[in-house]
Amino acid sequence: MKSTKQQKTITSKYSVSEYIDTLVKNSSHLYQSSELLEKACQYAWDVQDIASEMPGSLDVAILLSQLSADETAIVVCLLSDSRLRTESFFKVIKNEFGNDILHMVQAIEKLHGFKANKMDSQEQAERLRRMLLAMVDDVRVVLIKLAYRVQRLREIADKDEITQKAIATETLEIFSPIANRLGIGQLKWELEDLSLRYLQPDTYKRIAKMLEEKRGEREVYIKQVVAEIESLLKDTGIDASIYGRPKHIYSIWSKMTNKDKQFKELFDVRAIRVTVNTVSECYTVLGLIHGRWHHIPKEFDDYIANTKENGYQSLHTAVYGPEGKAVEIQIRTRAMHEFAEYGVAAHWRYKERSNQDEVLEKTIHSIRRLLETPENDEEELLESFKTELFSDRVFVLSPDGKVIDLPQGATPVDFAYSIHTEVGHNCRGAKVNGQIVPLTTKLENGVQVEILTSKNSGPSRDWLNPNLGYIASNRTRSKIKTWFRQQDFEQNVIDGKTIIERELKRLNIKNPDMDKSLKYFKAQTEDEWRAKVGRGDITTGQLAFGLNQIYSDESVKPLPSIPRSSKKIKKPGHQGVNVSGVGNLLTTMAPCCKPVPGDEIIGFITRGKGVSVHRKDCTNILNLEHDKQQQLISVEWSNHDEQIFEVNLVIQAIDRPGLLRDITNRLTDLKVNVNGIQTRSNKGTQMADMQIAMEIHDLDQLQKVSDKIMQLTNVLKVYRKN
Repeated sequence: MKSTKQQKTITSKYSVSEYIDTLVKNSSHLYQSSELLEKACQYAWDVQDIASEMPGSLDVAILLSQLSADETAIVVCLLSDSRLRTESFFKVIKNEFGNDILHMVQAIEKLHGFKANKMDSQEQAERLRRMLLAMVDDVRVVLIKLAYRVQRLREIADKDEITQKAIATETLEIFSPIANRLGIGQLKWELEDLSLRYLQPDTYKRIAKMLEEKRGEREVYIKQVVAEIESLLKDTGIDASIYGRPKHIYSIWSKMTNKDKQFKELFDVRAIRVTVNTVSECYTVLGLIHGRWHHIPKEFDDYIANTKENGYQSLHTAVYGPEGKAVEIQIRTRAMHEFAEYGVAAHWRYKERSNQDEVLEKTIHSIRRLLETPENDEEELLESFKTELFSDRVFVLSPDGKVIDLPQGATPVDFAYSIHTEVGHNCRGAKVNGQIVPLTTKLENGVQVEILTSKNSGPSRDWLNPNLGYIASNRTRSKIKTWFRQQDFEQNVIDGKTIIERELKRLNIKNPDMDKSLKYFKAQTEDEWRAKVGRGDITTGQLAFGLNQIYSDESVKPLPSIPRSSKKIKKPGHQGVNVSGVGNLLTTMAPCCKPVPGDEIIGFITRGKGVSVHRKDCTNILNLEHDKQQQLISVEWSNHDEQIFEVNLVIQAIDRPGLLRDITNRLTDLKVNVNGIQTRSNKGTQMADMQIAMEIHDLDQLQKVSDKIMQLTNVLKVYRKN
């Protein structure tokens, strides 16, 4: 709950009239208060001394006014205070404020149903639908909800860690992408920064400290660059505002992570923004800056000529400024800046700006299309939201010159299904700019794509394997699954049997226990299980994961009992492993079984070498002498993001020229480091056996490597050596 000190922040700082004046002063949209605004303020004011889990609407209204939201949005926000949420007050709203305001307040109440706790995908998907429907109905409802979420994040510093992480995770998955899609930079940046602060506090503090340590030096440097740009523009008569651009910790962390760069390598740590009046002045300023300093290759983006999908426009460049230091410069008009900061919040203020209307219309159209897709089940609705609606897009051309809008990372298979479902089903090849390319090719903006088809064929089951990279669109995935569901049961059984046998061989599982398999995959008979796999109801990834789960504990002997401490204390002896019951112990990965994150593991206390971490199915553990079983200790994986682990992968194949080259090329493409390769060829049987020692991060990466190698011609079996 909010503390008393938090509850009284607004009421102790202002009187009601002063608070209303502040709302008007903050918002460039409000010119004076109205009777409705004053009445709404009074209602919210009168209930501020009652404790509530929800942020107070007075705080949220202040935030909305700073975003230049219109009066209706601010009134709805004030009346949406959780302490006013009663049927009797809804009648008051209807009588005193009208049906439109009541409808929006009730929509906000539904959106407040988003809770940061464990829920099944069906419940989460339903709440997401409500939010998307609210956007279709009146996007201001979602704007208010986003403001409430920002205020919520500001107020959970004193909550327990589980609550903080749940709210922050949901924010990054649901709310931040919506703020990005609606172009509200101010909310998006704060949502992301506050979420990172709760999810990775050490990382957040480290980046904040690095920014603070260089702050004085950076401010002096920025002033120098600003002065030089002002001097450049002085003789041109351009009216420009030039200032240092705010640094967003999440953005810095994201670039350091995604681009694998150190803090000192980032260009936008020293950043300047130039705002002018017209588009032509933007390009004039760009020319002057590039004439003054050498610009850094590949660090120029023209988002004015190529407007981002969410309507964002600006020129981005990076130059080697004074003293040869890299500095990022953004150039935009004042209207572009207003839009970049406030997005749809500025919609009612700048109605004459057609760009704003087009972006809003495009967003609403995308949402309607997502909601109306009949194939989407609950999981796919959530996944589509995350991967399609709010991601960057790629625009390609059909043979007749029609522009096709696809999600980033789309392939020729996605293109085929976007043209027509039957074209997708019959797709057997593709040409990009006249050249035949693999169906896994990632399409780029502006290319022309032609699909090669074969009559009476059908999609391949490999297309559904996410590790193979055939599709990026969940709409494509849904259509392929639908096709397989419509096939004959007998054929699905045959196809499923083939897939299951292939996975069992790849995982080196012999004599599988059918009862356990049927129970895990919730099937009554073996044929039903096979049909589910054959139809695609159980994906290849789910099948592999399930088989791993079922047989990870299978062994010749029962696992020895593990002594456990009555009190569990987590101490990191090895980055990636926590030891229960004992602190400050060195941990090492056992070379006999080489466990990696995702494996079931157990620790063995050694003399002088700390805890040796084994897989639970390790032969040495299963055959452990009785008097040494007391040295076993419970261990578990923790944070292994930066860790690498060595595994031995065994490959059996029919020998052919170029086989080793093709395998090593696949590993290179997947950025897997190889420590050693042993090969043995049998000329009599024409078989080749290989053992590759490689470094990976976890089981997911190992699964992807195995799937990719299994695609190669003549490869029969790929499994991890025990």
